[in-house]
Amino acid sequence: MKTHGKTNAARLLDSLGIAYELRPYEVDLEDLTAISVAKKIGMPAEQVFKTLLSDTAPGGHVFAVIPGNEELDLKKLAIAAGAKKAELASLKEVEPLTGYVRGGVTVMGAKKAFPAFADETIELFDVISVSAGLRGLQLVMAPADYLRAAEASVADLTKAVTR
Repeated sequence: MKTHGKTNAARLLDSLGIAYELRPYEVDLEDLTAISVAKKIGMPAEQVFKTLLSDTAPGGHVFAVIPGNEELDLKKLAIAAGAKKAELASLKEVEPLTGYVRGGVTVMGAKKAFPAFADETIELFDVISVSAGLRGLQLVMAPADYLRAAEASVADLTKAVTR
């Protein structure tokens, strides 16, 4: 089996015997949004999950994995993480802490294994997509497999949308 061109996240999935599909896309550095990625890989934005690094006090860093069309509710994340408060980590912290660049952050295979929390909507879908660990490549897989590989807890993490 060739592992050439595989990311750390893909290698982790291989080691766990988890099925996934690698889906490449054209990177636009001006638009790294999950909504843009979703269009490029032909999936609804709510099934393309973005991974955010957050700093919780006390407690350090955690990953928040939320649908591409939603916004992270920092209060809800703090509650899920058992912290007093949470804020997004600064962009300059992300790469040194995770080993990944913005637009390519994933929980799996990150430099440090921070606790991960995935929005509860992840369980609504047959398949979801997350970054494979670099810009221009997504992993498409079953949510249960993702939660197992990422060792993520499920919680309500997004802001209530007023319609």
